Amino acid sequence: MSVNEMYVFRPFKLIALLCVFLALCLDVVALLSPAWVTAEHFSLSLWESCSQSEARHPTEEAQWSCFSTLTSDWQIATLVLLVAGAVATLLAFLVALISLCRGTQRRHYRTVAVLLFTAVVLQACALVLYPIKFIDGTVLQTYHEFNWGYGLGWGATIFMLGGGILFCLRTDIYEDAMY
Repeated sequence: MSVNEMYVFRPFKLIALLCVFLALCLDVVALLSPAWVTAEHFSLSLWESCSQSEARHPTEEAQWSCFSTLTSDWQIATLVLLVAGAVATLLAFLVALISLCRGTQRRHYRTVAVLLFTAVVLQACALVLYPIKFIDGTVLQTYHEFNWGYGLGWGATIFMLGGGILFCLRTDIYEDAMY
């Protein structure tokens, strides 16, 4: 390099890798979250539904009873879609990390982007299916809200989409250029 030339570093792919890592972390926490829907005496996650029974005596504490949600077809479908999206995100992260470390980035950008967009579609389908089927099948007599576990699922989906878009950017024509 001469005195008048300089290299312009564009860290789009590193930022994309960070987005994919954050999406993977948020996805794992959302899958393990105990709070997807909450109400006054009710809690629903992807794995179990818990309800609090009334205390018989004023000195007794109310007991929580929980049962598996894996008996309902729509909850199983939601779980399968979310796990499939998480697996696709994990594969995208591993391919991107290995290709960035080995210096073979350009060959694998499209594969990573396709995996991420597939994960976005799977996650979005699950996150739209969940409240529709919950509201359709459950009539709670009290106010309920979709809680932080559900929100983390959407956060993971947004980071996946951002990572996929950043991996689609054509920066390879500029990466070797000297300015």
